[in-house]
Amino acid sequence: MKLTLWTYEGPPHVGAMRVATGMKGLHYVLHAPQGDTYADLLFTMIERRNHRPPVTYTTFQARDLGGDTANLFKDAARDAFNRFKPQAMIVGASCTAELIQDDPGGLAEALDLPCPVIPLDLPSYQRKENFGADETFHQIVRALAKPMPRTEEITCNILGATALGFRHRDDVAEVTKLLALMGIKVNVAAPLGSTPAEIARMGQAHFNVLLYPETGESAARHLERSCGQPWTKVVPIGVGATRDFLHEIAGLTGLSPKVNESGLRLPWWSASVDSTYLTGKRVFIFGDATHVMAAARIAATEIGFEVVGMGCYNREFARPMRAAAKAYGLEALISDDYLDVEDAIAAAAPELILGTQQERHIGKRLGIPCAVISSPVHVQDFPARYSPQMGFEGANVIFDTWIHPLVMGLEEHLLTMFREDFEFHDEAGASHHGAKATARTEVPVETADASGGDIFEQMKSKGAHEAAEAAVLEVAALHWLPEAERELKKIPFFVRGKAKRNTESYAADRGVVAISVETLYEAKAHYAR
Repeated sequence: MKLTLWTYEGPPHVGAMRVATGMKGLHYVLHAPQGDTYADLLFTMIERRNHRPPVTYTTFQARDLGGDTANLFKDAARDAFNRFKPQAMIVGASCTAELIQDDPGGLAEALDLPCPVIPLDLPSYQRKENFGADETFHQIVRALAKPMPRTEEITCNILGATALGFRHRDDVAEVTKLLALMGIKVNVAAPLGSTPAEIARMGQAHFNVLLYPETGESAARHLERSCGQPWTKVVPIGVGATRDFLHEIAGLTGLSPKVNESGLRLPWWSASVDSTYLTGKRVFIFGDATHVMAAARIAATEIGFEVVGMGCYNREFARPMRAAAKAYGLEALISDDYLDVEDAIAAAAPELILGTQQERHIGKRLGIPCAVISSPVHVQDFPARYSPQMGFEGANVIFDTWIHPLVMGLEEHLLTMFREDFEFHDEAGASHHGAKATARTEVPVETADASGGDIFEQMKSKGAHEAAEAAVLEVAALHWLPEAERELKKIPFFVRGKAKRNTESYAADRGVVAISVETLYEAKAHYAR
């Protein structure tokens, strides 16, 4: 496994733990050495849960490796059942324990415990956390859910929400309300908040709503094959996607997709006077594929941002991610290395980052505001308040979350008017960013093309090494004279970035190294033609 300072996904047994922790009446027996019990902290500290995960560890130590670790596992499984009396158990091994090949599934089966025991075969060195959650939920559904007569009224199952998921608790509540407006009741929402007994009756629903493909698609496909239940393909994040979601359900059920939208504020707020100052803001989006693709649609069509970069860390969704990026004229970044992501963000020079907890840190280093839209997240992204991402209320929450890090129109004008004041000078930053905020050092856009590629590498690949070196040196030497900088600041903020980029491009094309006031106005006249 690749060791990193920070990782987007843990090993697959952490995904299995997300499923087990989200459920009730299910217990997870994990064959693991003493050091692998750290995962408890993810739930009790980061998610701020008031009880520890339902997991029993064998916690073998180095001295046990010379003995019978298989018996340690059997004793742990037997003791776990006697103590917790679960409706069902799942058993598996952590990435370290996988190496000793004790076969937890076979060992548990030999115990003949009086409850369903579901073995997990999670390849720790080939797959990661989201796969672990998806496969665990799939195996539980496969073992427990059976075909049965449908309910008299139209019902559905909601699939994919887990513990440690980004706003999963509130998303399930919001989608449940949305379905109720159409006259549809939820049969089972799983795995989050469900029990093995409830999963056993999933077959009586008329269809399934898949909220998170990363953690629920395998179960949805299985239920379609075994129980004849269709499942939704649209994830209702954003105004347009929520309306599409309602129409998709209308097609499955024959019900009307028209619901009460009186609480929806994003469309009007996005078109309001102050928000129009944000139109055209350059945004870079990175996270899990589902949230990134949804965020790109919202950014481009509902708020009016310009998407200048997008990508995901979960390689299982690389194909749909690349297709989505192509629609915006971009090449998707598929990487689980945060250093690659940082380089791509620096090259794109966005004015806002939408990402994970890691991109929040990248934004701090680069001086670019960031809003979190996807796991992995930290404790502040598990708010006590109701804060969904899905449905119409989710769209309102998204508007607030994304707009907050940016400087709104009125404050920008005040900062411009009083820039000589000790409190409002350019290096002070916006008031809501804190007293120690500093201005971002912008990366010249000439070093990158629209896809984030480096001019030096492009020219080098064409056999023009010397020309490439000269181009890079020329860009590095480009600078603004003080008088020109002062003149640039007189340009309204909402077009200042474009004016700066155009001027630098104009200067670089003509071999001008020191940008003067004359260069600024020559560039303006040139692009006006």
